Amino acid sequence: MDNRRRMPPAGELRHQSPSNDNQATDNQSQSAEAAAAAAIAAAAADAEAAGLWTQIKAEARRDAEAEPALASYLYSTILSHSSLERSISFHLGNKLCSSTLLSTLLYDLFLNTFTSDPSLRNATVADLRAARVRDPACISFSHCLLNYKGFLAIQAHRVSHKLWTQSRKPLALALHSRISDVFAVDIHPAAKIGKGILLDHATGVVVGETAVIGNNVSILHHVTLGGTGKACGDRHPKIGDGCLIGAGATILGNVLIGAGAKVGAGSVVLIDVPPRATAVGNPARLVGGKEKPTIHDEECPGESMDHTSFISEWSDYII
Repeated sequence: MDNRRRMPPAGELRHQSPSNDNQATDNQSQSAEAAAAAAIAAAAADAEAAGLWTQIKAEARRDAEAEPALASYLYSTILSHSSLERSISFHLGNKLCSSTLLSTLLYDLFLNTFTSDPSLRNATVADLRAARVRDPACISFSHCLLNYKGFLAIQAHRVSHKLWTQSRKPLALALHSRISDVFAVDIHPAAKIGKGILLDHATGVVVGETAVIGNNVSILHHVTLGGTGKACGDRHPKIGDGCLIGAGATILGNVLIGAGAKVGAGSVVLIDVPPRATAVGNPARLVGGKEKPTIHDEECPGESMDHTSFISEWSDYII
């Protein structure tokens, strides 16, 4: 008996080989397409950031000419820098430094973090645009970059969060403490925050360790995204994309605020809010009722900043 391995017929070989080759070719093609798409997206993000930085420098030159008393300040914070990353790293370093946490150390920390992760720069650009578009009091991008403490607190948090994910927790917590001291905004370094975020006024905002905030969310002052005080582990709210959280709202526990939902000023929310619904009051109730809550037309109230569209359905009592 011949124990030698039997070769398959030539036709079978011809049938199998192209199939394997085609699969490998498809995989290579898909990888190439994904790489090309990523390169195009990165180039577009770079171009957007460069264009915004050009506009910020033009605004700073205009302001320096109009107000010579600010010329030195604008030169040191904006005009002397070659990029948005360098400018914001310098500015945050000077804002958050102390007698024992030197501005030069912080500058290097911020710059290294921003330049090592392009997504942080892209989020900064989205946050700048969010403030400029949504807040009628924001007169320019440079004004936001230099003076909006909600914007600055978010950018500093992004760095502390990056440190937290790198297991550099003592430094992340030290930075968190300085952010709280300087900006009166308390965001735990572990909290996950999207892009296109507006912290309007920002004073008194508290965001707990396991909280998650989606993209294009607007949050006003004295908002708490906290725990119930008795739970451990995953115990903080999850805020969906496009939400609007009014001033003084308190959202407690591992609850979900659905995408496009609104939480009215001063509300206390302890249970989930459906997408594109509105919760108001203490304790919060859904406009339209729990069984069939009213679903508003806005997909992204976090961008429209419309706080009062629900009032006609909520009450006919008008002061």
